[in-house]
Amino acid sequence: MRHLYSVWAFVLAIGACFGTLPLKAGEAGQGEKLFNGKDLAGWKAEGDARWEVKDGLLVGRQGPDEEPGDIFTKAKFEDFELKVTYKIVWPANTGIWYRYQSPENAYQADILEYTNPIAYSGSLYCPGKMFLAINDDAKLIDKKGWNTMMIRAEGDRHRIHLNGNQVADVRDGDTKSGRIGFQIHAGSQFANMRVIVKEVRIGKLKP
Repeated sequence: MRHLYSVWAFVLAIGACFGTLPLKAGEAGQGEKLFNGKDLAGWKAEGDARWEVKDGLLVGRQGPDEEPGDIFTKAKFEDFELKVTYKIVWPANTGIWYRYQSPENAYQADILEYTNPIAYSGSLYCPGKMFLAINDDAKLIDKKGWNTMMIRAEGDRHRIHLNGNQVADVRDGDTKSGRIGFQIHAGSQFANMRVIVKEVRIGKLKP
């Protein structure tokens, strides 16, 4: 495992030299709004977490008895550029699901503070493989304000930018299409967690 993380650290270091500019905002910036700011049209909640639209924002929190859950788009997407603007009430363990087929077959751009290994928001998680890429720079995160995550999934290439900084550029082809969503994690340490989403916009990429 230690060797794996050192390899990814090298990959991210190379990316820092050649790919620190934000992803082009053309596709997502002019794409389709997946969240309309009014209601949950086009979305479906799964599990027992609570999701509501309040003051134009999508807000998620644990259900009764610290119960977890997710919310997903009803539509599936393959190649795309996704823009999500959000803020978090910490401590938190959540993330942006994409190409989600099942809990065992998906990708997630994490929003968390993980300790073993050290990993912060923007790290790329894949069930069964743990982290495909790790953001180890906590300074990239605005813990009190709004953050912007850009995810570009193109074939087997996954690129993630957090607040204009590249945090992932890896290749993995396990899941080629699926839903987009947000997660609420279980656990008493996350009882006060809030996931607050202002914008979810997607631009589909031409094959």
